[in-house]
Amino acid sequence: MSSAPERDTTFNNPVIPGFHPDPSVCRAGEDYYLACSSFEYFPGIPVFHSRDLVHWTQIGNALDRPSQLRLPPGTPASGGLYAPTLRHHDGRFWLIVTNVSGDGNVLFTATDPAGPWSDPVRLPGVHGIDPDLAWDEDGTCWCTVAGVSQVRIDPYTGETLGEPQRLWSGTPGAKAPEAPHLYRIGEYWYLLIAEGGTERCHGVSIARGRTPNGPFEPCPDNPILTHRGTEHPIQNTGHGDLVQGPDGSWWMVFLGVRPRGGTPGWHVLGRETFLAPVNWTDRWPVVGEVSPVMAAPPWPLEEPAARPVRDDFDLSELAHYWISPRSRPAEHCTTKERAGWLSLRARGGSLDDPEVTLVGRRQQHHSCRTRALVDPAEGRGGLAVRFDEEHHYEIETADGEVRVLARIGPLRSVVASRPVAAGPVVLRIDTAVTREVTEARQGPDTVSLGVEDAKGTFDVLAALDGRYLSTEVAGGFTGRVIGPYAVAGTVHVDWVDHEEVPD
Repeated sequence: MSSAPERDTTFNNPVIPGFHPDPSVCRAGEDYYLACSSFEYFPGIPVFHSRDLVHWTQIGNALDRPSQLRLPPGTPASGGLYAPTLRHHDGRFWLIVTNVSGDGNVLFTATDPAGPWSDPVRLPGVHGIDPDLAWDEDGTCWCTVAGVSQVRIDPYTGETLGEPQRLWSGTPGAKAPEAPHLYRIGEYWYLLIAEGGTERCHGVSIARGRTPNGPFEPCPDNPILTHRGTEHPIQNTGHGDLVQGPDGSWWMVFLGVRPRGGTPGWHVLGRETFLAPVNWTDRWPVVGEVSPVMAAPPWPLEEPAARPVRDDFDLSELAHYWISPRSRPAEHCTTKERAGWLSLRARGGSLDDPEVTLVGRRQQHHSCRTRALVDPAEGRGGLAVRFDEEHHYEIETADGEVRVLARIGPLRSVVASRPVAAGPVVLRIDTAVTREVTEARQGPDTVSLGVEDAKGTFDVLAALDGRYLSTEVAGGFTGRVIGPYAVAGTVHVDWVDHEEVPD
């Protein structure tokens, strides 16, 4: 007689690793859905599904059509889409977000969170970023934005109903009150915000009132979540959203970073999505301890879906996790031109160009290996690690040669080169986390770029310091993206694989 399998007692944080910031979560029945910011990348706003809050599978991108998302060529790195709020109300899913480089605040709806999502409903009367949606008992829809201010809206037309009103804006003197979320929980309305800026002083605070527009009384224990001034391995914790489980328990998803190396500590994966339990004391939420290994929720955890490692480009459409800077016209990126291959037709002449043709996936592991079989017979291109136009490393092939290039701020150089035989070549980029910090200036990881032969031997042309592809150096709000690109003619890619390498 077989015994029932043992329930998992722990899980790993972050629950969605890599550049997945500003998480917003909702529950429909026993299913959870989550959306994140995507900034200058297309398609925009990745959408995830989970049955246990721990294991998440990307089911789509809410903004996957040009009619939904305008990111003009002048969109700067870390511009674009900021801080979505995802809600389930009246049998429909609602997503509101700010496009700081295009249409301002816009609202989308769907009956299935996997899509398709509607074309945008524009909200010209809603000013500010990080918009939130909440409905009261009589059906009034309240939109609250960073600052913090609030206005009633018609979510079907985008019309504002009345004038914006200022609300509680967090701790006096704390900068950047943002990421507001409004909830009716029991007899109170709760206003959750982030404050302190999205760097090391980030935190989450909360207030409550008897009506959705206040007045609001701040929690005496604010901030209810922060790691400022600590040596905790998870930093910049903030931008949270609350959700209640079917069993009545409460949870918070929030962003954080995992700095590595010496001083000041560099985070290279961007801001990631973390999970923590929430208890209630005197009708105030108390966020539980946050750590890289957490006690599991009281329900059975789902069998985690295997993260895709290899893409052979055998499908007519790209997988959900592939993203591109600003746009991805079909005439410049297709799997239909050459069966089983991804064909990339160049636009920009280098990765310095905002319109470069690049298809990448978020780096999700500190130590990882990315490989691609690239045929440059009709052009020039390769495999890149991109942070923005001024911070990227790449290994490029054309005319019987491979070379490693590095762009760090105003400096651009060819670091190394060597000849290769004509025909397709396996390009490879490995990142290896710094295991032991021996002095204060030591970087977070090493990025090795080279070629791989038929036996799998890795010929490293250059091993570069990873600190220069980090938020602390490059600035902004994103993280590393790794993938193939073309900068002249057409480059064909047979496959790409990306996998974690144990530290």
